[in-house]
Amino acid sequence: MILKPVEVGETMETTESALVIVGAGHAGSELAVSARQQGWAGPIMLLGEEGFLPYQRPPLSKAFLAGTADAESLALRSQSAYDSARIELRLGARMTRIDRAARYIELADGTHIHYSKLALCTGGRPRQLACAGIDAHHHPTNLLYLRTQKDAEAIRSHLQSGSQLVVIGGGYVGLEVAASAIALGAKVTLLEAQPRVLARVAGPALSTFYESVHRAAGVDVRTGVSLRKVHTEAGRIDRIECEDGESFKADMVVAGLGMLVNDDAARVAGLATDAGLEVDAFSCTRDPDIVAAGDCTVHHSPLYERTIRLESVPNALDQARAAAAWLCGKPKPNHGVPWFWSDQYDLKLQMVGLSQGYDRCVLRGATASRSFCAFYLQGDRLLAVDAVNRPGDFMVAKRALAKPVTLPPEIDLADESRALKDVLAVAPPVAVTGNH
Repeated sequence: MILKPVEVGETMETTESALVIVGAGHAGSELAVSARQQGWAGPIMLLGEEGFLPYQRPPLSKAFLAGTADAESLALRSQSAYDSARIELRLGARMTRIDRAARYIELADGTHIHYSKLALCTGGRPRQLACAGIDAHHHPTNLLYLRTQKDAEAIRSHLQSGSQLVVIGGGYVGLEVAASAIALGAKVTLLEAQPRVLARVAGPALSTFYESVHRAAGVDVRTGVSLRKVHTEAGRIDRIECEDGESFKADMVVAGLGMLVNDDAARVAGLATDAGLEVDAFSCTRDPDIVAAGDCTVHHSPLYERTIRLESVPNALDQARAAAAWLCGKPKPNHGVPWFWSDQYDLKLQMVGLSQGYDRCVLRGATASRSFCAFYLQGDRLLAVDAVNRPGDFMVAKRALAKPVTLPPEIDLADESRALKDVLAVAPPVAVTGNH
């Protein structure tokens, strides 16, 4: 059954159990299709704010921005795939309120959509640049962020050979944008407040390596800098002044300052904390009729014995599948190990695990070879691995980290005379406590 179109301000009623999914990104699209595959018989409506079919976001800062991938290649699935799965895809729809008692959501246009089960896959939005000279009511036309396809299209339209781009933020998005802009012939300056790039997610060795790679490619990387003021002319940023007095001319500024969770409606409905929407291993919220998946969620990790929020496609897909299974009466907990990736220049960085709290980093391979691994340990316990141009070692590490492992002192991770799978095969598991 395909739900009929809803007129503005109309209340939509259904006679069958309706699954309404808010958010048409990786999590929402996967949840809709997976629920149908696993036996959800009633209507499924997938709501998205944007005017595009659900699409991949990782290429936005990479191939799409660099011009080597087009919009059509971004689509996660074709329209016919949603049609054949009897999923009504409604675009340009923004949720503003959840009424848990009456079990309906309200859209910005006043429409009420009733649900039997509701899935929140609302993702996030870019954190805005706050700096003297930025007027919240008059946004500079050349200050851009990267979260959506329209964002990437806007950035790409400003980039041309010789144009001066200033990137604010040395995280993955900032570095990927810098790499793509260099490929297009732009002049790039990258400003990072921390003492090194990737400071929040990687160790000094990886930061030093990526800083050197970007500098060699022509990026002017500045770390440990604070912004004093943004100078504008005719509604555009002309230059950025730092606290040390140095200024940088800018034809365009891209700010990559992290993400804020889209949880306003969920927060009012009592489903979110300051960190995001709380879910369990089945992607269930505290409301038995509501599940959630993706970047907007927080959950307890038995692997790391703490509450975490992951901004990653693999996590979004894992949580979406767990939610679909639970909705269809086939509960299967999700305990996937966190993993991520980043493409810059000819480098594929693959990361597995969470390195926060590490006290020792061991390198396997030389950074100068542009093919190496960084192992992060807390005592003898392996927490995470970063692999640069080593997909085989990444897969070995990913399998090993599915369960906590210890590495006794006699195990030498740096010794490449033995295959990594043989080295990690002798690592004993760690007993963990907490909620499994």
